[in-house]
Amino acid sequence: MAVQSQKVTDNPNANTVFTVWTFKNTDNIKEAFQRVCALVANLNNSAAVRFPNVRVSCVMGIGYNAWKKLELQEPLPKELEVFKEVKGEKHTAVTTSGDLHFHIRADQFSICFDMATAISDVLSPVADCIEEVHGFRYWDGRSIIGFVDGTENPQGADRDFFAKVGEEDEEYEGGSYLFVQKYVHDMTAWNSLPVPEQEKVIGRYKASDIEMTDDVKPVNSHSAVSNVGDDFKVVRDNMPFRTSSETGTYFIAYASTFSTVQKMLKSMFIGDPVGNYDRILDFSTAKTGSLFFVPTMDMLDDFSG
Repeated sequence: MAVQSQKVTDNPNANTVFTVWTFKNTDNIKEAFQRVCALVANLNNSAAVRFPNVRVSCVMGIGYNAWKKLELQEPLPKELEVFKEVKGEKHTAVTTSGDLHFHIRADQFSICFDMATAISDVLSPVADCIEEVHGFRYWDGRSIIGFVDGTENPQGADRDFFAKVGEEDEEYEGGSYLFVQKYVHDMTAWNSLPVPEQEKVIGRYKASDIEMTDDVKPVNSHSAVSNVGDDFKVVRDNMPFRTSSETGTYFIAYASTFSTVQKMLKSMFIGDPVGNYDRILDFSTAKTGSLFFVPTMDMLDDFSG
């Protein structure tokens, strides 16, 4: 029987809710976890019936510490660990806590709201929600800084190849490594840059989304530094967000190996050669950084008891 994965390769939708939860030091954690595993399956199955013509999904990831605390199956996924900060000469990819991560997508925010509420009803007695970000589609898939986000994402069958674990870790085939960072942008500094200078930071032309040629593109531009080779790709589902105090991008990547994400982070924050860091980091600060593993739906069924 084919493995049924969670919907990690769905394309970005118009509305997204991201939540990160950490367990309290309390009893009944395992019982609540079993319930939420069953709930995730129920939410996705219900959405498929109620909204068959739109892309609705809820994806759950589990952090290393939670995996151990819940005494889930061993050995663990080969590359699941507590994310270690990546510190460059000027910028740092920080590490922050997180036991469970939920990625909820829908064309209507009402669906996201209902799903997030149902999850909260189960988890609130045993866990704290330490991060909640409401993402939205901005124009033609642009980030808040005005450039199209995700142009380099794999397409077609490549999405499964780069996002899901393969036969190299047979016990977890069909699962996915999930890495998230909340970036906050200095919009005053960014907007003070003339558009041609912004384009040099990104390595693309703002209006057309066409990538600069290598002889024009700066070596420390975002598109140059974040691309670590055609064999090392991830599936991004980044979304912009805005509150009264923060404007930013929620970076979210699904990958078949976490080592691919680590290559990208080292290239961006440390640079190759050292010091050639991603220029976008002068305007965007990583406030969080957490690694999770997304088990298959079959595994969620097992976890639910």
